[in-house]
Amino acid sequence: MGKINFDCRLYLVTDRRWLGGRNLCDVLEEAVQGGVTLLQLREKEISSQDYYQLAKKVKKTADKYHVPLIINDRLDIALAVDAAGVHLGLDDLPIPVARKILGKDRIIGASAATVAEALRFQEQGADYLGVGAVFPTATKLGNEQVGFEDLRRIKAAVRIPIAAIGGIKAEHARDVMATGVDGVAVVSAIMDQMDIGAAARQLAALIGQVKGGVA
Repeated sequence: MGKINFDCRLYLVTDRRWLGGRNLCDVLEEAVQGGVTLLQLREKEISSQDYYQLAKKVKKTADKYHVPLIINDRLDIALAVDAAGVHLGLDDLPIPVARKILGKDRIIGASAATVAEALRFQEQGADYLGVGAVFPTATKLGNEQVGFEDLRRIKAAVRIPIAAIGGIKAEHARDVMATGVDGVAVVSAIMDQMDIGAAARQLAALIGQVKGGVA
């Protein structure tokens, strides 16, 4: 099939706690219409059966707009729904093991907070890195803080794309992108907004201003 192409410029990570009664797929459809380029389905507290059923629905939405779907943590769910890949944290399966299971063409992302971690995960075969937390965030309490200078150092050290993550709001987007990272990963900056499409369009525009509007 060939390596799956992806763009982490505006990377939306789901968290259904922000939905406020709205339908997840409806929210994601508005988000990708607004400019989200990569989706990650992140579920920590549901059964495998429910995760699978939800992932199937989200995959249909992602496919409709040709946006790659990444599954957080769960290789089995990623394979079951034919997702584009997985995102692995420090406590998940090692990247080389995940690569053997997923094959060479799917996307594997990893979370990093230091240059040493970033270099190690690149060497192990990660396709991109989520680097943070840049700002305090309720999504991942206790995460190591990663400043702008850390982002610059990590970006300079690796060849693979980097998406900054952690508490990033629209007002931060330009400053974060100015560190040289390839994109931003957000949760509440889109999912907690009244107008999902407008929030995504605003972020996409701010990111585009720094990247010169080049896709």
